[in-house]
Amino acid sequence: MKKVWMIMGVFLFITVATGRAHADLGAFLEDLNLQAKADMTGFSLRLSRQFEVPLQKVESIIKTVDFPADAFMCLQLGEMAGSPPERAVHAYKRNREKGWGAAARDLGIKPGSQDFHALKRGDFMLNGEGEGVFSEKRQKGKSQGKGKNKGKGKIKGSRD
Repeated sequence: MKKVWMIMGVFLFITVATGRAHADLGAFLEDLNLQAKADMTGFSLRLSRQFEVPLQKVESIIKTVDFPADAFMCLQLGEMAGSPPERAVHAYKRNREKGWGAAARDLGIKPGSQDFHALKRGDFMLNGEGEGVFSEKRQKGKSQGKGKNKGKGKIKGSRD
């Protein structure tokens, strides 16, 4: 009987932890969609500046994906993987039903890596100041030489 309770406890923990990670990324993406709905031009400009992609290409990506936040994620994953935005959009389309984790793996972002964990936490922001960004904790890890992609794909951690 103890084994049954222990298994149920572990299952419950995994379910709650997974739901929380999804909720964080989901809430972030929902917020981005609201920002885009309020000011699509400003949203597009911020994406262009943050990811150093021409505005015309950003607008093209936004038209290609289902939601404006998906454009952000394509640009973000492309930057994290060191891939062009077009490759990230293709990964998005191939893995749309499977989720962002599958798209990240398709781009070569390894499960268990800092980048993959940041994806699962929704540890992103859109500030439009050039460079994608992770949280301060992520930045500290990079400055200390951790991570194999040192100096590539940057993500910051505070919102506008």
